[in-house]
Amino acid sequence: MRLAIIADIHGNLDALRAVLADARAQGADRIIVNGDVVNRGPDSVAALETLLARGDVSFTLGNHDDLLRLWDARSTDLPAEWFSDPFWGATAWSAEQLDRAGLLHVPADWPMTQTIALAGLPPVLIAHGSPQHYREGLSERTPPERVRELSAGYGVLIGSHIHRPAQAVVGGVLVLNTGAVGAPANGDPRAQYLLLTAGPGGWHPEFRAVLYDRAGVLARFGGSGLLDTGLSAQIFREEIITSRSLYTPYWLWTEEGGLPRDARTWDAFLRRHLAPGRA
Repeated sequence: MRLAIIADIHGNLDALRAVLADARAQGADRIIVNGDVVNRGPDSVAALETLLARGDVSFTLGNHDDLLRLWDARSTDLPAEWFSDPFWGATAWSAEQLDRAGLLHVPADWPMTQTIALAGLPPVLIAHGSPQHYREGLSERTPPERVRELSAGYGVLIGSHIHRPAQAVVGGVLVLNTGAVGAPANGDPRAQYLLLTAGPGGWHPEFRAVLYDRAGVLARFGGSGLLDTGLSAQIFREEIITSRSLYTPYWLWTEEGGLPRDARTWDAFLRRHLAPGRA
């Protein structure tokens, strides 16, 4: 068996198409979409429709897949002030696009985890973040005691969410992170995913990175109207350009300094944190 485990597409149709084509060329028998199909990019509807039209795909729930449904419902799980904050314009836009297409609530049926069990091989546990929470990232930095808790007898533990590939053996457990299809944060602009092959001696991971033309998705930020929603859309676009995590560091920086999230502080953040390596 050969599995393509893809995640963090984030509304980037061109990156998704590139990865699906590569997975087919590599002989993948099955595709597991490990969360965050939607939000951030301009193609949430098209990306979800593309995956739903296939017969070889299963899903786990990602935090952004869930966020848009929570946003639409004005859920009390989210801070009330977010709903009137212009900074969240891109999230509101994506939720509205999915709702119009009748797709907003499709992820409600997605499980938090997927498992793979083949005779003679270590069982595999897959979750967007961790099996306990979709915002808990897994990587080579996850403490051994936490890996032991989360693996619960599984020999392979696979996460996504952190937007970079990772691999480690911790206490006999193979810990893997798929990296991101649509918005990598490791400095590599290619669309990234995990190919997992069953073979002699166990599971054999291969991290794939697929070149694609980013010009189309970058242009659609403007053409779709997403870029007009405000600062967060600009940040999401910049993340595709730089292949770096910007949204979360910017959020934390403004939070720590008690600063507003606006064009002025964003420019200051770029000068301080990004200017030397900006693409």
